[in-house]
Amino acid sequence: MTHAFSRRRVLQGTGAGALALIMGGGAAAVPARAAQASQRAVYHMTPPSGWLCDPQRPVLLDGKYHLYYLHSTQNNGQGGWDHATTADGVAFTHHGDALPLQPDFPVWSGSAVVDTANTAGFGAGAVVVLATQPTGGIRKYQEQYLYWSTDGGYTFTALSEPVIVNTDGRAAVTQAEIDNAEWFRDPKIHWDAARNEWVCVIGRARYAAFYTSSNLRDWQLKRNFDFPNPALGGIECPDLFEMTADDGTSHWVLGASMDAHSIGLPMTYAYWTGTWDGEQFLADDVANPQWLDWGWDWYGAVSWPAVEAPATRRYAIGWMNNWKYAARDVPTDPSDGYNGQNSVVRELRLERQGGGWYSLLSSPVTALSNYVSSSTSFPDLAVDGSYVLPWNGRAYELELDISWDAATNIGVSVGRSANGARHTNIGKYGNELYVDRAPSDLAGYSLVPYTRAAAPIDAAARSVHLRIFVDTQSVEVFINAGHTVISQQVHFADGDTGISFYSDGGPASFSGIRIRSFQ
Repeated sequence: MTHAFSRRRVLQGTGAGALALIMGGGAAAVPARAAQASQRAVYHMTPPSGWLCDPQRPVLLDGKYHLYYLHSTQNNGQGGWDHATTADGVAFTHHGDALPLQPDFPVWSGSAVVDTANTAGFGAGAVVVLATQPTGGIRKYQEQYLYWSTDGGYTFTALSEPVIVNTDGRAAVTQAEIDNAEWFRDPKIHWDAARNEWVCVIGRARYAAFYTSSNLRDWQLKRNFDFPNPALGGIECPDLFEMTADDGTSHWVLGASMDAHSIGLPMTYAYWTGTWDGEQFLADDVANPQWLDWGWDWYGAVSWPAVEAPATRRYAIGWMNNWKYAARDVPTDPSDGYNGQNSVVRELRLERQGGGWYSLLSSPVTALSNYVSSSTSFPDLAVDGSYVLPWNGRAYELELDISWDAATNIGVSVGRSANGARHTNIGKYGNELYVDRAPSDLAGYSLVPYTRAAAPIDAAARSVHLRIFVDTQSVEVFINAGHTVISQQVHFADGDTGISFYSDGGPASFSGIRIRSFQ
């Protein structure tokens, strides 16, 4: 029998299973549209063609980072891993299939490592991958398969049998057992130097499963990580790493892509700080994960150590999509023959907060500055009502400070049409910082009802610093020192390139206004 299914249709899940760089069941398709001018993102990573999904954590070889990502020739279709390399995380060279699709045997997310000590026996420096695949094309047999490469990560050889077997799936009989067991995916491997062994974390429907190994082939199950609130959703694309905070203390971090929309929380990257004792991950606050992004579109994210300071700095990238609407056409399908992009790479640091807990802070990767084609500054402005900035562009960073006293709704509109009818708003109202893409909605590419995303902010705040990254298909907003980021797909209409400022209920000051254009 031929099984025609994608990973998400098989798994009945809501998310994805989890790039690389040196830094100094699908919805109905919309009717086909006539060919049009290119809508391809200017400074975000996109596939040459086809459907891009989860990025896989990069590996560093010969001065380049090797990014693998899920790829298919059809939206939300079966596929494998495609391969790209980059020296700075902004410009990528594509190399095609690395782990290709096989009949009834798609390759889903996992992770790659460089086995410098030859623990697996494939040779020192071999690239070893663990990836989820459905054994025999059977959904309850999601299992972890091993691939290795001895040519620098360009071609791979597979072991024929899974190295981590889904024992629950093989024993499942009833539909309830199958539904619970089939969620067994996205292995993330980390080297535990203190114990001289590999640690692997695998996403499950209501917990994370941990394994250890000395050789990447033979794995022993350890204690699961359980969280008390099932409304957080299942764990996909787990992330596991050690990091030194700004106060010199060392911490383990467990991240995961999760769907907590039902309780008013994001559908992006949740994380816990804590410790790993060789048997289990112990969270500092298991009931309350923190979130690395508050938008609709930062899923399947991966992080990796900065080569210049691996203990204190990491980089991260996410898939700018959401399983509520991922399997539908977007404007770049007819214009450029591709669907999907990754976010800008961000730099992560771990900082101790006033309450004694530790949080990851984000900032855009500095290499973006090398691709700025022009920079424009504007004088400070006092706005009471609205003001249209005398500037237009498709791909840029807008940086500014906003301060106010009595004003109640303050912000910036980007992607503004000439008549002001279409735009995306970034603003502060009450105790929320929001990005509302509803006024940019295009017929045929609607994102309703997933339009307005908001992050918490102190209602008493009277100022905010914003770095707003706009590209042809997206808006990413870094707020203040990077405690909060909001990432959104936005499908701007041709010609919607304006910017305006607004302040309701009183005047606001807009200062330090600078626009950096990308071409």
